[in-house]
Amino acid sequence: MTLNLKNLLNPKVKGSKMGDFQELQPIEGLEISAISADLYGDGRDDLALFYFQEGANFGAVYTSSKITSANINWNLKLKRRFVKALLVNTQNANAFTGIKGAQGLKEIAYTLSKSLTLKSSQSPKGVSDVVKITDLVFASTGVIGEDFPYVKIKSRVPELVKKLRTEQTKYVWFKAATAIMTTDTKPKLAYEECKIGTKIVKLSGIAKGSGMIAPNMATMLAFIFTDANIPSVFLNAILKKITASTFNSITVDGDTSTNDMVAIFATGKAKNSKIYNVLDPKLADFEKALHRLALNLSKQIVVDGEGAKKFITVEIVGARSMNMAKNIAHSIANSPLVKTAIAGEDPNWGRIIMAIGKSGENITPNKLQISFGNFLVAEQSKVAKDYNETQIKEYMKWDSIKIQVNLNIGSSSYTAYTCDFTHEYIDINAEYKN
Repeated sequence: MTLNLKNLLNPKVKGSKMGDFQELQPIEGLEISAISADLYGDGRDDLALFYFQEGANFGAVYTSSKITSANINWNLKLKRRFVKALLVNTQNANAFTGIKGAQGLKEIAYTLSKSLTLKSSQSPKGVSDVVKITDLVFASTGVIGEDFPYVKIKSRVPELVKKLRTEQTKYVWFKAATAIMTTDTKPKLAYEECKIGTKIVKLSGIAKGSGMIAPNMATMLAFIFTDANIPSVFLNAILKKITASTFNSITVDGDTSTNDMVAIFATGKAKNSKIYNVLDPKLADFEKALHRLALNLSKQIVVDGEGAKKFITVEIVGARSMNMAKNIAHSIANSPLVKTAIAGEDPNWGRIIMAIGKSGENITPNKLQISFGNFLVAEQSKVAKDYNETQIKEYMKWDSIKIQVNLNIGSSSYTAYTCDFTHEYIDINAEYKN
């Protein structure tokens, strides 16, 4: 028996054909375009622009890497939390590119600000709105250390602005989500609705990520757009909170990149009642919806892990603290030995024991209980009494595997998500620059 991975996500999010994807809803106040700057040399879309005609409140969580790309450095210096546009390029990370990379990004910013100002002056309202370079947010993903192709990107900015559209059809969202991909095999999209007071609020999100995925951000980009009217300071606080159990609960290979970011943009067009603080009860439904959307996108990243064949859930229960549970969960989820055993459909629970031990947490070995799915495999410091290897081996053929560890020393828990390691992962990364 095989459990279809698509059932783990929104049932409408599947496959790689545009017609199969969940249909995101338009976010009022947002315009989108995606084109090619031929950064890959094959004509595929590699630039995406998201423009907020009247601006948007903004929150973001960035990589924890001590080496960061030029775009991350740019975003971190932004003094304002009210922005006009987000520009994303793929193929080149603009990381470890020195002064040239930073200067190239600045030149793109000047060109983009001029083009958007020209566009705003030609709007039906006929009111010129100067877009400053400090109103712009940037994201890059791709190869580290190669010269940033800013001339190519800059030359395509006017066309990118010209093609901005308020009509956010399925095709437009698909095109934008595809334009931010690197080694991904499919675009990642998700949609949620909620209420703030009596107003219905929409949340549409896209993401990219396949390899170099680890907790505390990874080679992932995720952009969430909402028509909610929520101040930036509260958006940022909620995003940081939900990231801990969504984007920071996944891992593909344990590597953290230089470019990772998750950002949320709120246009305010839903005109919901005013939010006075982050604990405002009116935000409860929004936070839940944002968490669902983020977890959906996070799981899509894991399912699309480089060379992945199996989705793995690692659940730790009965811990003394959430931090203890988290450390053990990620020790298991990041273990190459655990991940290769699952790729080989080998129920080698000894590797789980190894990963628990190396976490450094002070556990009580004879209280441990380890299960694969519904099958108890180890307890009381030995193999489980009813262990049936034939049954377990059959379970290991599933493409969704759950590992549960009950520490039986407390009441805290944590869940991490990962995938198996296959030879295809090696092939993809051995040829990444070729």
